[in-house]
Amino acid sequence: VQLGESGGGLVQTGGSLQLSCVDSGSRFGNYAMGWFRQALGKEREFVAALSWDGGSRAYADSVKGRFTISRDNAKNTLYLQMNNLQPDDTAVYYCNAVQSGDYSVPASGDWGRGTQVTVSS
Repeated sequence: VQLGESGGGLVQTGGSLQLSCVDSGSRFGNYAMGWFRQALGKEREFVAALSWDGGSRAYADSVKGRFTISRDNAKNTLYLQMNNLQPDDTAVYYCNAVQSGDYSVPASGDWGRGTQVTVSS
């Protein structure tokens, strides 16, 4: 997979954003995919993931009920709808393929440039 993230920006607390991740490769539909984020000075952490067909999803506890992950295999695109954003959501967001046995683990060590999300209080 060859990934490019977009859709980040600056929003106020309680606002919404939708992130997109486009795969320029040809095997996007074969992989479970996920979103990860890295805040300044912190380790990269799992946010959300879903199976190749979208039938199975997983979320970090910190985003459950606020974020929704989805995908469009025909467009080779992964989405993350983020609602009720909080300052703690401020981070660079990345997408990646994930391991089928554990969605919280990335399947590749290759990362894109990510997209910055900043939530002001």
